[in-house]
Amino acid sequence: KGFTLVELMITLIVLGVLSAIAYPSFTGTIRNNRLATSGNEVLTLLSLARTEGIRSNNGGGVCGSLDGTACDGDWSDGVMAFADADGDGEFSSDETVLRFAQGNPALTIGNPDPAVVAFDGRGRRRAPANQSILLSPSECKEGEATRTMVVTLSGQVRSERGTCE
Repeated sequence: KGFTLVELMITLIVLGVLSAIAYPSFTGTIRNNRLATSGNEVLTLLSLARTEGIRSNNGGGVCGSLDGTACDGDWSDGVMAFADADGDGEFSSDETVLRFAQGNPALTIGNPDPAVVAFDGRGRRRAPANQSILLSPSECKEGEATRTMVVTLSGQVRSERGTCE
């Protein structure tokens, strides 16, 4: 009317083998979800800055920021959206920070060129060429998923999937 020690040990062994088989797949799922979450956060910040630029008719922008108080250019540390009150395409200390997202140490976010994605009062990107933001695992092994966010001249953002090489 109970379990014998042998039955309990066999059950634990089977559970251990199944866990060992499932772990690599689960790790890949975690990495893909981390990438998708960060990609959605960057997309949200870009959309917020663009919408604020249209709403205020002055512009908005997104830049890399360590603490959400200034643009330091490194997108991996964190990303900040701001309202560009003077319309110059750069963040000034007297301008409003709309939102700040802390970076994830397990991911690398490649800086676009130029380092600030700025929108004008009509929602168009200020830079003369498309700006690309690459999101990848910090230790990018061959075949692992990456995502590239491309900001077009019209201010639209498209997401492209890729893999580490």
